[in-house]
Amino acid sequence: MKIKLLLILSVGLASEMLAQSFNNLPVNTQKPPLHGRHWMAITGKPLAATAGAMIFNKGGNAVDASCAMLAATCTMWDVLSWGGETQALIYNPKTKKVIAINALGVAPTGATADFFKGKGMKYPPEFGPLAAVTPGTAGGLLTMLAEYGTMSLKEVLAPAMQLAEGYPIEAQTANSIERGKEEIKKWPYSKKVFLTHLGEKREAPDAGEIFVQKDLLATLQKLVEAEQLALKKGKDRKTAIYAAYDRFYRGDIAKEIVRGSQEQGGLFTEADLANWKVKIEEPLTTNYRGIDVYKCQQWTQGPAMLQTLNILENYDLKGMGYNSTKYIHTVYQAMNLAFADRDFYYGDPAFAPEEPMKGLLSKEYARERMKLINPEMNDPKIGPGDPYMLEGKPNPYQDILSKWGKSQAFNSTPVNALDEKYLESFTAGTTSVEAADKEGWVVSITPSGGWVPACIAGNTGVGMSQRMQSFVLDANENPFNVVEPGKRPRVTLTPSLALKDGKPFLSFAKQAGDEQDQLLIQFFLNIVEFGMTVQEACEASSFKTLQMYSSFGDHEKVPGGLTLNNAMPPWVRKDLSRMGYKLSYQERTSGPINAIWFDWKHGSFWGGSSNHGEDYGIGW
Repeated sequence: MKIKLLLILSVGLASEMLAQSFNNLPVNTQKPPLHGRHWMAITGKPLAATAGAMIFNKGGNAVDASCAMLAATCTMWDVLSWGGETQALIYNPKTKKVIAINALGVAPTGATADFFKGKGMKYPPEFGPLAAVTPGTAGGLLTMLAEYGTMSLKEVLAPAMQLAEGYPIEAQTANSIERGKEEIKKWPYSKKVFLTHLGEKREAPDAGEIFVQKDLLATLQKLVEAEQLALKKGKDRKTAIYAAYDRFYRGDIAKEIVRGSQEQGGLFTEADLANWKVKIEEPLTTNYRGIDVYKCQQWTQGPAMLQTLNILENYDLKGMGYNSTKYIHTVYQAMNLAFADRDFYYGDPAFAPEEPMKGLLSKEYARERMKLINPEMNDPKIGPGDPYMLEGKPNPYQDILSKWGKSQAFNSTPVNALDEKYLESFTAGTTSVEAADKEGWVVSITPSGGWVPACIAGNTGVGMSQRMQSFVLDANENPFNVVEPGKRPRVTLTPSLALKDGKPFLSFAKQAGDEQDQLLIQFFLNIVEFGMTVQEACEASSFKTLQMYSSFGDHEKVPGGLTLNNAMPPWVRKDLSRMGYKLSYQERTSGPINAIWFDWKHGSFWGGSSNHGEDYGIGW
């Protein structure tokens, strides 16, 4: 009897281990989860997370702290600069609502499709002054702080200003400067800032070297001066912060940005900066199994996550098993349907015609789209649907829709031999900022733009955006996203918030281009469907589709391209190959994702951050 019982236990244990191996469920995390009762601050650099902690310790709220972290990451060139763009979602505990911050710059005067075509370009360039939309991050930070923060700009910028005075530069950024030095040398102001050892074998700073940015420090001091002068004149906190905003976009800082850009061949005018405004918007949302998920509007790729969740809600994902063949295939196909719609319909809602978001985000449309999923094979030719029918409107681009995809750039290279430049552009990083406090404020930000090798605008220390490349020049590719002066490009940047029972449930975001929403979807499902902790969900193996068009470079796609984790079992690999997928592999496929989960049962926060990259958090 005892032998029989041992045999049963052994078989049961072996079955459990096999199931766990098959599902790739995480057992232990490489990084511990963060815990906090009063606040949580997570971002792309340890020093920047410390900046958030400094602000919290001085009594600031989550908006104050997130602005400090944003300023620090910009100053540390964490794949962004002060001339980039900022997208944010904020939960306001006073109104119980989520609001969106649209601080994405616009195409400058003269930036037309004909202008770029006249230069022999298929898309706007990846680098240099012609790659830049107008600066957005400074305005986004100042607007968030003025409208929802509690502290002065002087207090919030103090950590970033200390960094600009000099900080020990980390290896990741220093080596990025060295790799990009030939591009950097094309731009005199960039060369002055970045190449601290010009003429030597290694011209970039060494890791750990004190990296000083005098011009940027002077720019930040000017912002604080504008605020402090307004306060001395009796202005209130909010008005004083907007005085700094005016100096950046209409004063001497703006003049130098425009002068420096034009000297190097850019198109910015003073009117472009003066007329640009941050938009405070209603986010888009859907409900997935009782959880309200929020994303920025269709000028980002964020709604594609909502569309995918609407499709997946119709499946028993948990019953399929985590990362089983059936699960991977189903999620991949649902994402492809949503991203095909992204590639055709998403663009700046300020420009006509109106994007059909009501139709795209309807549950009925999701049920119609899921009928196209073949449970046995990948469909490499899947295209956008026609949501206008559900809105009772004619499709203004029906003629383009009928022939869509036939002239775009497909990459027929075997996926294991894909061009390194293509993969780098598809997964290129940015950073993310997550913050929450005991008063109920929650902030999720995905800023970017002005990454190394950035073109710096004159003597400001401000690196200009490279987001112009996300536009197209041919309406046959994406009729809603053709470049025009004053228009925002459709970007990959996509912060996320989720509420459950009317209270914050998750705040989450990640870096890395077109893969952002597809990995955020899987992170969300890891928690909601498979019961992982926030840290387990951040580290868990994910998979990536290369079947949507890249938003960068030559805007290619790889039909059937699927990147799996190295740990994927051989039988899953074999099944997916049989289903028509072109497989490639990576050691880590989880992010980097930064996230906060709200433990209402115990009145605390759980913070998570992926186990690669330099993302880091602090809680208290």
